[in-house]
Amino acid sequence: MDPMGAKKRRSKRPNLLSHTRPQNLQPPPPLSSRAARNVIRKHHNLQKQLSKAVMTKNVSLAISLQSQIDAAGGLSTYQHASIWGQSTTRGGDSSKVLMEWLTPLLKGNLAHVTTQSHKKLRLLEVGALSVENVCSRSGFFDVERIDLHSQHADILEQDFMKRPIPEKELLHEEGFDLVSLSLVVNYVANAKERGDMLRRVGSFMRLRHDIQRIEEWRTGTIGGVLPALFLVLPAPCVLNSRYLDEETLERIVINEGYELVRKKLSKKLVYYLWRFKGDEESQRQSISRVELRPGGARNNFSIVMR
Repeated sequence: MDPMGAKKRRSKRPNLLSHTRPQNLQPPPPLSSRAARNVIRKHHNLQKQLSKAVMTKNVSLAISLQSQIDAAGGLSTYQHASIWGQSTTRGGDSSKVLMEWLTPLLKGNLAHVTTQSHKKLRLLEVGALSVENVCSRSGFFDVERIDLHSQHADILEQDFMKRPIPEKELLHEEGFDLVSLSLVVNYVANAKERGDMLRRVGSFMRLRHDIQRIEEWRTGTIGGVLPALFLVLPAPCVLNSRYLDEETLERIVINEGYELVRKKLSKKLVYYLWRFKGDEESQRQSISRVELRPGGARNNFSIVMR
């Protein structure tokens, strides 16, 4: 996305919502918790229908669904509902869970790490909504925040799938110790693109042998956790999908060179912390969509790896 580029004329066939973010010039009013949930639920339902219509080339239905999304306020309204729903005043900041996991490790090692390297740990937050979440205020990280439609000057407007991948010899400077995909993968339009996103994360990880912090990583604690991926999904994506369960999700992420460190399941969200060990492309396996749990009440969320 080039925010400085000329405004293009809308084509008859709508773009996938994962590739569009309309501008929001006036800050909308606060929402109640219930109203925020309703906006998010309605938007996700319409997005799923739109994605299916685009994939099946049903142009008239796609145009109708895009009109409904636009009439409801589009991405700006959805994002405002997400920001309000994840407000720290409501306990909705998913990075709170991340820091509950990491703080005991980082507190004991932070002084040695920063003294030796003169730098904080590097965190890439994809789909960032706020600069005031718990991980940003922790003091442990230099945080780089990106989002398709930034609503803050300190959030870079950028598509993660188009972000330049650092050269291997520059990973020690341009790579990250932690990448956060909190409620991001579920927003991607289709199963293959979700898999592509998960696969791409490893290209931004700086492994321990890439940086000058050898001793503290050897001695345990942090080295048993970082570099890592923090992944958050709506609970129904994993707990009530026809095509994805916990076992399959673990197989997908392990296939990309990770091992599970921590997880937390709640009624609304599932949280995972995955340590990146380094992937061997030749050992990757294709993982297709297979029905695991039949039933009319299931959703169709899935992730496939090619």
